Amino acid sequence: MTQGGYATGFRTMVLLGVAANLALAVPAVFVPNTVIMLVGGVPVTETVWPAFAGWLLILLSLFYLPAALDPFRYRVVAVLTVLARFAGVAFFTLLYPQFLLLALFDLFFGVTQGALLLALGRR
Repeated sequence: MTQGGYATGFRTMVLLGVAANLALAVPAVFVPNTVIMLVGGVPVTETVWPAFAGWLLILLSLFYLPAALDPFRYRVVAVLTVLARFAGVAFFTLLYPQFLLLALFDLFFGVTQGALLLALGRR
């Protein structure tokens, strides 16, 4: 595969990751307990913090967009995009292992995006 092909793959995986994040985060803002139950959690009485976590995930996803648009120009953002996925894996694996699905979600995107970014090589 050419460098352009790897860049296209990276862009695609970042955008798919953003779409997947938004599919989880937008409902979490408006119906947090539904999302909590969907991922295997117990509903909470006070929903402001899970809703706010959903809001933060939306904002985080927006920060991924420059890397998706041009991973060469925004190389640091592209690297941080991948590292953020692995931070999510560590968070859910070490602190909340009952939410393995969320760790695997980030692991999938972290590994695929990381491999594609490494394949792009150094500029």
